Amino acid sequence: MAKPPGSTKERILDVALRLFNERGYDKTSLREIAGELGITKAALYYYFETKRQILLELHLRLHALGEGILEEVGRLDSEREALAAWPRLVDELIDEVLANRELFILHQRNQNAFREIVDDPRHRAANEDVEERFRRVLQNPAIPLADRVRMACAMGGVLTALMGANALFGDDVPADEVARHVRAAVHDLVRR
Repeated sequence: MAKPPGSTKERILDVALRLFNERGYDKTSLREIAGELGITKAALYYYFETKRQILLELHLRLHALGEGILEEVGRLDSEREALAAWPRLVDELIDEVLANRELFILHQRNQNAFREIVDDPRHRAANEDVEERFRRVLQNPAIPLADRVRMACAMGGVLTALMGANALFGDDVPADEVARHVRAAVHDLVRR
């Protein structure tokens, strides 16, 4: 059976993510990434010429999280539709954050490395796109301001509590336990 297109690139990103989290971005070389994959450094260069490119692609994975949720909320025109959908959409966001915790850990452990990509045009475009979508939802006059504020607080609560779960609550607290409490808290917040 043939490998799906892009599978090598995705494997490179997955291995790099693991190594960056284990060793740190600065202490991981392209040679080590290639070695973990069982490929040559030259083969790795076919997909990524620099570690910075790998870091950018991993960061763009973060931008992709929640895109579907923001699109769906953006299509909801009435207050009733938006408020009815919000608890389910927050649950979906929690699930996405949990499924991609390694990306958040990467950001926590390698903050200085991300300064390298902040001015990259692809990063800026992705960041501006997410911000614009979020603003569109929060500026929708069909939803009362009090509810929009609750939505923003719920989103912020999810991201803060789950992104920094280890740093905030300790390494011995399981992420799924934190997520259970986050769900309860944000459901209380968005409930009328």
